[in-house]
Amino acid sequence: MMILHDHLSDKMKPLNRKGSVVKLFVCGPTVYDEPHLGHIKTYITFDVLAKYLRYKGHSVFFLENITDIDDKIINRALETGQDPLELSSLYFQKFIEAMKFAKIDSVNFYAPATDHIKEIIRQIRILERRGYTYKLPDGIYYRVWMDRNYGILSGQKADKLEQGKRATVSDFKEDPRDFVLWKFQKTEKEPAWTSPWGKGRPGWHIEDTAISGKYFGSHYDIHGAGSDLLFPHHESELSIMSSLKGNGRVVDFWVYSGLLKINGTKMSKSENNFITVKEISEKYSSETVRMAFLSNNYSSETDFSESLLEEAKKNVEYINRAYMLLSGVRKKGKKLEYENLFKAIDKEMEKDLNTRSSIAGLLEICSMIYKNIDQMDESDASIMQARIEEVDSYLGILVRGSTNLSNNSIEELVRLREILRKEKKYEDSDILRNALRKSGIIIEDGQGKSGWHYEIR
Repeated sequence: MMILHDHLSDKMKPLNRKGSVVKLFVCGPTVYDEPHLGHIKTYITFDVLAKYLRYKGHSVFFLENITDIDDKIINRALETGQDPLELSSLYFQKFIEAMKFAKIDSVNFYAPATDHIKEIIRQIRILERRGYTYKLPDGIYYRVWMDRNYGILSGQKADKLEQGKRATVSDFKEDPRDFVLWKFQKTEKEPAWTSPWGKGRPGWHIEDTAISGKYFGSHYDIHGAGSDLLFPHHESELSIMSSLKGNGRVVDFWVYSGLLKINGTKMSKSENNFITVKEISEKYSSETVRMAFLSNNYSSETDFSESLLEEAKKNVEYINRAYMLLSGVRKKGKKLEYENLFKAIDKEMEKDLNTRSSIAGLLEICSMIYKNIDQMDESDASIMQARIEEVDSYLGILVRGSTNLSNNSIEELVRLREILRKEKKYEDSDILRNALRKSGIIIEDGQGKSGWHYEIR
């Protein structure tokens, strides 16, 4: 049974959802610039979580919102002379491309805020009827003081309130903690929608509660994000959801991915210290990037460096070479004890998604393969390949080449090259080897046989 850490209770709790759908909501990006590695780290975490749960037999509805209208989008559009909604649409597509690069393909539905204006207005009207809102010249605000539990998720106190994180700081607010639910249109250049209070657009926090409420109702299983969204974003979401529901728990698990840092500072657009996914993809493979982040526990902060990626690249190559060597085992031989090693990987994954220990276990299995490959039994090799593929179904670190050649075709060419070498036709064998290399396939000669793997970046 999966055990996850819930930030609200600060406890490890079992996720007991047999026979029902696991509802997973993750906060998506504000799409006004190129996606960066800080985004990727967070979304790899929840991609692995969703895939592992599915591997264990759960049905998962993975929902992710997209903030496609926001002050940052409007300001960037003013700088570039673009239409704000066209700009956000452009960067949403760039975000999807970044997800594809990182092999993040477990999300069932991306939900843009601008497609859910009706649901946002509906929630604000319910809050209004219950006395949670008030009107100022620039918009409709939420009364935080009415929620006595505000601060319970983040531990924030009124006298320690952080300001400036997309909060509207106004001398007219009833309470410094109050936040905007609906922003009135300032100029004709700003996108705006008709509402009972006047033309405007939604505030940040209400976007997510309206989207999760539409698809999941008033209660769901897991809410995930990077830890930088804990306050004020998730604190305010929790307050809105609780005020709408009235009583009872609204989310079972609040799960946070640790920040990605560079030179000790959070990697972010606001700090202008980010490395884009496009930049990193020119030098490293998606498998290397995933390995770099999954080699650390998801909730821990990670310091970005070239050495981090280079070490990950070595481990990806080590695992992929071992995996491909198994394809060349075609004889009866020594039986190995490996099932307990794979079971140990599964147990580590069940313990709060411990990818760090799981990868260590996979490297241990690969070490066994290297030590025993010349004496290995073909049935063991086939089973071990299948087991590694099962682990890869959620880790995503096996390299799948872009060549049009199938694995069977590649293996036939490798065997043909072995025949050429035995016949001492070395020039022909080198021509075949170089041709395969141009297709991203690396051949490594061993004792009496050759192995192959895709080129690792």
